Amino acid sequence: MKFIQTFLLGLWLVLTGLGRTTIAGEITPAGEQLAKTLDSMHVEQLWLAGRQVDWRTGEPNGKIYTNALSHTHCSAFAAAAAEKLGVYLLRPPEHSAVLLANAQQDWLCNHGTNDGWQPVKSPLAAQQLANAGQLVIVTYKSPDKKKPGHIAIVRPSTREDAAIVAEGPEIIQAGANNYTRTTVKVGFKHHPGAFENGQLLYFVHPLTAPKFAQRNTVSAAAATQSAP
Repeated sequence: MKFIQTFLLGLWLVLTGLGRTTIAGEITPAGEQLAKTLDSMHVEQLWLAGRQVDWRTGEPNGKIYTNALSHTHCSAFAAAAAEKLGVYLLRPPEHSAVLLANAQQDWLCNHGTNDGWQPVKSPLAAQQLANAGQLVIVTYKSPDKKKPGHIAIVRPSTREDAAIVAEGPEIIQAGANNYTRTTVKVGFKHHPGAFENGQLLYFVHPLTAPKFAQRNTVSAAAATQSAP
């Protein structure tokens, strides 16, 4: 009897799909190119918290913040990565670097569609889109207008669906902690309840092959001009 029960349970799991270990899409060649581009920005060495930086490069300008406020650069890194990929995301000088992540979420909700951004319905869908080579970001707006929110970029990953549901997609971010690779749950840990209570919003912007090609051509041209 126990064998029959076990067999029937296994059959039910197979038929319903609950017994399968699935992945949110394999990483496409475009996804691999996206990952290389994001990794090339060296976020763990640049856009460091507590230092004044160039928002595009993350390079420090030699000045240190002296007040007690927390100064991080998640929104600057997100905007810089988007620009590197040929996509506009609200950035200086259109908005101050102060509380920029909050403003970026507002902009994405109200004006982003005019620049090609679209909302993403779920974390699983967000990971699938990133794996396909699309620019996907995850945002949190602080309910306190005087406190910063947070923003990160979803990076291609072969994490299993169950792990994505439990901990969110894999991301790359600047912030209080800079990570080349971590989960949404860890990346947004400094905003208690944001992940657990479903307060995060995902957005996607398509990346086309010509944009990648154009960026590589420009980089090659610059390298040629600088060569002796």
